[in-house]
Formats: sequence, C-alpha cells, structure tokens
Amino acid sequence: TEDLVLCGAPYREVRAQAVCATVEQFDQAKQRLSALKKDPGNEAKLKIYALFKQATQGPCNTPKPGMLDFVNKAKWDSWKSLGSLSQEDARQQYCDLVGSLAAAEGGSAQAAAQPAGSGSAYETLLVSTEDDITTIKMNRPTKYNAITTEMYSEIIRALEQAAKDQSVLTVFTGAGDYYCSGNDLTNFTRIPEGGIQQMARDGGELLRKYIKAYIDFPKPLVAVVNGPAVGVSVTVLGLFDLVYATERATFHTPFSLLGQSPEGCSSYTFPKMMGVAKASEVLLFNQKLTAAQACQQGLVTEVFPDSSFQAEVWTRLKAYAKLPPNSLALSKQLIRSVERQKLHEVNDAEVERLVERWLSDECMNAVMGFFQSKAKL
Repeated sequence: TEDLVLCGAPYREVRAQAVCATVEQFDQAKQRLSALKKDPGNEAKLKIYALFKQATQGPCNTPKPGMLDFVNKAKWDSWKSLGSLSQEDARQQYCDLVGSLAAAEGGSAQAAAQPAGSGSAYETLLVSTEDDITTIKMNRPTKYNAITTEMYSEIIRALEQAAKDQSVLTVFTGAGDYYCSGNDLTNFTRIPEGGIQQMARDGGELLRKYIKAYIDFPKPLVAVVNGPAVGVSVTVLGLFDLVYATERATFHTPFSLLGQSPEGCSSYTFPKMMGVAKASEVLLFNQKLTAAQACQQGLVTEVFPDSSFQAEVWTRLKAYAKLPPNSLALSKQLIRSVERQKLHEVNDAEVERLVERWLSDECMNAVMGFFQSKAKL
C-alpha cells in the first residue's frame, strides 16, 4: 500500500495567502473528522494530532515525554517534527488531510479546504483566485497527486477558465509533500469497450489536448514545485514561464523504465535548455535531478530553502501580480509565439509515438511489472 502523503512545505507570511483555510473551514474539518467511518490508521492520526496542536497552539513547547511513555512520546515527536510551521499553514494542512480522508470514504475533499473566491467545484483540484493570482492545486495528496484521466480533464478546464478570468498570473502547485508523481498508472487498467486500442487512442487525444492547453495559455504560468515531481509534471515545465522549487524537490522522468517515451514537448524543450547530452541522460536514461541540478540545467528558475519556500515565493508572486496585466500577457506572446507552431507539431509527434508505445508488448510488460512489484510490498 502507498504511504499517506501529507501536506506541503510551510510558509510563514502572517496575512492570509491564497491557499490558506479559514477558521470556519478548520472548524468544519474537525466536524468532518469526527464523522469519518473508518479508522485512518496510526500514522494519519498522529499527523492529524500534530497539525491540530500546531494550528491551535503553535510550535511544540512541552517537555519531551519519557522513553517508556510510548503513546505520548509518539504524539510529541509528531508535533515536534512540524518545527516552525505557521499556525495558518498547519490549519490548511489539517483541512487538506481531513478532506482527503473524507474523499477516500466517498465524500468531497474540497468541502473542508476550498479557499474563498473559488470557481466551480473540482474533484481532483483546489482552484482559487486571490490577489490577482489563480492557483491550481493538484489535490490527491494520499496518491502523491498522481494524475488520473479525470484530473487531466479538470486541469484542461481549469486552464481554460484561468485564461478568461481577471487574474494576472496562474500558479500550479501540489497538495501535500509531493508536487506530482506523474501518471496514475491505474489509467492503464481501465479498458473501454473498444479494447486496448481504443484506450490508447482516447489517452492520446486527452494528452494532446492537455499539452495544447499549456502551449496556448495566454498569461504568465508559474510552477511552485513544493516537492518531488515525476513524469508529465516534469516534462511540461518547459512550457511554464517561471519554475520555483523548494530545495527538497526532485525531477524524474522514468519513461524507459515503463517502456514509454517523452511527452509535454520535452523532446524539444529539454535539449534546448540542457543540451542534447544532458537531456538524453534525463529523458532516455531516467536520471533524477535535484532541485539545484534542475536549476543549473535551466529547467528551474530558482531554488529556495524549504523553511522559507512558500513565504518567499508567494511574496514575490504577489508583487508580480501587481504589474500591468496586458503588458505581461503581450510580452509572453512575443516570447512564445515564435515557437508555438513548432510546439504543436512536437506535441502531435510525441503523442503519436506514445500511442504506439502504449500498444507495444514492451510497454505492457513494463506496466504489469510495476503493478506486480507494488503487490509484493
């Protein structure tokens, strides 16, 4: 089974951020917690306890229990591990975690954590607009924000709405400790009536539309990479205008391990950024990059200490959002228009190759091997 992924890196700005839960939402989350029908397990309960203490009392300031006081020592350790996480962030993370647990029982993950100013509801995302910034947060923390077919469709819709709203910037980030773990491989287990070939065609068309939404997005697009990033969440970064990463982020594209091939226009953007030799190491040979390495190779704009990541990034983004919006959008168009047609051609070629890969025995065997290895854990 997968470990429970809990909420993301701290930020300490005192005033409410676009991603902070309100006190009312925190109270609602407490009620939802008491209504859970299933025991979430000791690890989750310890994290819930720690986040509640941090949200209501601040950093741990009580004496450490004795070694033989196992229960209270475990609680103390969990609370202490949150360090100087602000009460506002602890409140948001508490809401995110309770929401994900409720969603696992068939409820809505959003009800506990949806920030004010949000648009229509999404099942796999938290979307909000505040301070002229639209934030799209991938919200499957217990699954490391792996992208299902539903999430692909919802991100396309969220981008379409963000392109038309009054915001100046659009920001992508992830709920929990991960930015995104790439494709949810259970996508490969849902075989439609048309069989595997129909599944591959449908998947290819969805991917084509997904990447197209990034290529054509008219406003500045910023990735706030709050943790490890895998697969398609890495390859599309070449289509973003800014990529800010915490120092603990990593960037991994293990395509050949799964018998697949690059997407997200990375077969074009990565060699341009990194050079062919380094791009080949990353895209062909599954080399994982640290945040510092990704920055050195041009994939990441800037790396921040994890302890101050959210505070520094959001302070900067709020300042950027005060810049003249038309100037930003038109300047982006000048920068991007030169290669837009080329990117669409690359996207088409990558999707065509991936559809072939998905239908190959090599890919099928690799994906089956992945599930078999998970089953043994």
